Amino acid sequence: MSALRGHRPARLVVQAWLGSRLVMALVAVWLMVTQHRGLTELINNWDVQHYVGIAENGYAEANSIAFFPGWPMLLRLPSAIPGVTPLLAGTVIALLASGAAATALYRLYGAPAAIAWLLAPAAVFTMVPYTESAFCAAAFWAWERASSKHWTAAAVLAGVAMSIRVSGVFLIAALAVLALTQNGRSKDRAHRLLRLLIPVAVLLGYLAYLRVAFGSWTAWLDAQAAGWSRQFAWPWISLQHTIEAATPGSYYAQMDWSSMFALEIVSVAVGALVTLISLFRKKWGEAVWVGTQVAAFTTSYWFMSVNRAVLLWFPLWELVGRVGVTKGRLPKWRVSLLWLLVVAALIVQAWWAYRFFTSAWAS
Repeated sequence: MSALRGHRPARLVVQAWLGSRLVMALVAVWLMVTQHRGLTELINNWDVQHYVGIAENGYAEANSIAFFPGWPMLLRLPSAIPGVTPLLAGTVIALLASGAAATALYRLYGAPAAIAWLLAPAAVFTMVPYTESAFCAAAFWAWERASSKHWTAAAVLAGVAMSIRVSGVFLIAALAVLALTQNGRSKDRAHRLLRLLIPVAVLLGYLAYLRVAFGSWTAWLDAQAAGWSRQFAWPWISLQHTIEAATPGSYYAQMDWSSMFALEIVSVAVGALVTLISLFRKKWGEAVWVGTQVAAFTTSYWFMSVNRAVLLWFPLWELVGRVGVTKGRLPKWRVSLLWLLVVAALIVQAWWAYRFFTSAWAS
């Protein structure tokens, strides 16, 4: 029985969504009042500028092709409405999509997993115009539909996810493993795999566009390397570079980046642990979903953006959610501990939101 016994689980998920968004919004309001910053100045930081720029001008800037077109297209669609800018549209869509993603987790694993995801440290990226909310909504629902054996819907949703960010490649691989390991006849497995040609076609379509427009099949990889140092490196070299960046007194410490790089190492360790647990539990698709991402992050120049990618790892949030589930009534000390964890999570969220809103490096 849930530790949240006596309450309606769905209502608790809604309360967690509202509460976590409110805490981060209060950080923004506080900065607006105390530092006289405008809302646009708080939100339009880091990759948001790239997404808005693509939505307004297309792939006009160098290396902008590193960002898949699905999210900028979503930002552009509402711009036909007077007074609606891509920045405003992206913020509203991100907020709504975060609710859709939490709903999918609720359907998959229950209220505790959804609440755990809503309280994730880097949740600020699910309420600003980043890809995390929209991708998680599409990917989580794709997994929910596939788990329920509704593979056509799953493939379409995976196609949407694929259009938003490169992580869709790992989603396709994980869904393929799920298609092969799910109960059914060989003919059923073949039909499931055939449906996954939908998201594969989305990927190939973007690569073909880059080939025609920029003359190279590797244009996306080249842009990643040129703009973000995401060229191949052996895992131990990647770890070495990350440790150097995380070291106090380094060049990156002077820019206040070192703490984020230290957390990137923690996030990679968490991902490796979740992969091992998934393998132990014989959750093959889940292991591939997290494991392939960890492999990609650890074979780049350094560990970067893993703190945000943690939001995508739905097997992690299932495991975290299990902390709030038990048979029978929880002892008072454990209920108190859960509430302390919630408060701590909100404090970390507020700190992370503060970093993003003040243009500090936040992964």
